Amino acid sequence: MTAGFEMVVGLEVHVQLKTASKAFCGCSTNFGAPPNANTCPVCLALPGALPVLNARAVELALRVGLGLGFTINDRSIFARKNYFYPDLPKGYQISQHDRPIAEHGHLDIGLVVDGAPRVIGVTRAHMEEDAGKSIHDRYDRATAVDLNRSGTPLVEIVSEPDMRSPEEAGAYLRTLKQILLYLDVSDCNMEEGSLRVDANVSARPFGQVTLGTKCEVKNMNSFSGVERALAAEFRRQCGVLAAGGTVQQQTLLWDGANQEIRPARSKEGSSDYRYFPEPDLPPLVITAAELERVRASLPELPAARRARYAAMKLSDYDVQELTADPATGPYFESVLAVHPDAKAVANWVNGEVRATLNDTATAWDAVPVTPARLGALLDLVRDGVVGSSAAKKIYGMLLSSGDSPRAIAEREGLVQVRDDNALAGWVDEVLAEHPAEAARFAAGEKKLQGLLVGLVMKKSQGRADPKLVNQLLSSRAAG
Repeated sequence: MTAGFEMVVGLEVHVQLKTASKAFCGCSTNFGAPPNANTCPVCLALPGALPVLNARAVELALRVGLGLGFTINDRSIFARKNYFYPDLPKGYQISQHDRPIAEHGHLDIGLVVDGAPRVIGVTRAHMEEDAGKSIHDRYDRATAVDLNRSGTPLVEIVSEPDMRSPEEAGAYLRTLKQILLYLDVSDCNMEEGSLRVDANVSARPFGQVTLGTKCEVKNMNSFSGVERALAAEFRRQCGVLAAGGTVQQQTLLWDGANQEIRPARSKEGSSDYRYFPEPDLPPLVITAAELERVRASLPELPAARRARYAAMKLSDYDVQELTADPATGPYFESVLAVHPDAKAVANWVNGEVRATLNDTATAWDAVPVTPARLGALLDLVRDGVVGSSAAKKIYGMLLSSGDSPRAIAEREGLVQVRDDNALAGWVDEVLAEHPAEAARFAAGEKKLQGLLVGLVMKKSQGRADPKLVNQLLSSRAAG
């Protein structure tokens, strides 16, 4: 059904900024408060209430713009976007229209097409406030309204219609979320509505330059849901076009439970919103000094961190894992400052440490084993004091003990044994307990050496020096 057609996708991402108070008043943005607890005359649009712009929201919006390579407008305008919703008491949303705070960005989404990096144009980022929330399932035949979200500060990031598949849209969203987390402008918690996606999708015959009629799928809160919704809507539009019909512009909803698209309403155009400048807010003026102050505060972003770690000769897997979120890298580098073997540190951070955090639902800023203690453990492995299996046992004990790795190794009898007589005794016992394998090994079947080393390590409870055990077995085989 889709053969012969091309998908065209543009995305609008609504990002809740990480502020303590709302965009235009001092009410808390705390999630989970009792319904309508975080409201005031401004949120409720009571007569005479006037908005006052939150300076922290402006600063975070600038971080978004600079982090995505936007041009920052030194003068932007707030406007009234007029439409009526039950959870929008004013009857309009304060937003930005023809003069947003930032424009003309781009995003490398980490894919390569025809040998070139796939870069998506980002049209604009504008500030606006969120509406409240209508609740339809609490009371029989009635809708409740919670205005706690009303006035929550958002940045809406609007892409160019540059994406050509659900996979590209997913890559764009995941890349964007990662950068936003590094910039520390939002928690991007999609379950709590901190990041929501509207997707504009259209179909056109391959080779056609003009865009087809787009439909907008609103308010999606998972990236996999976005990908599935785009595929479903593309199939629907292709079916209409293939049958000789015309796609009608409309707003749609994605029903994840039934994996289907449902119509919501006919689509408004910008003229339907009757934008006009917000008379209660002056133009937002960004000085050069303010812009430079924010620029100087920006952290290292994911692409730069990946490049720096790749220069350490780490594998692609290690680099991706260490940069997947903003907090892993600082822990990795703190261990590296103590034990400067990047590969060894990466193995432990991506292995034992990550597994511990996953098992205990612990954040990277609360890792129970400090970088100094992990570094000291890796020193013991490097110096041959303990083997790798013993090191894992010691690491498990570090989670509940304040003792040093060396003290634990000595107390638990985990210090590696290098005494020739002890090693020879273990080898003799293993060969005696496995006579068939011993005979084949003596006859020249060298591939059995790994098995025998493993048996010696097991018998010694991980304390035998595997290098010396290998040497001992080789000498036995050589006669």
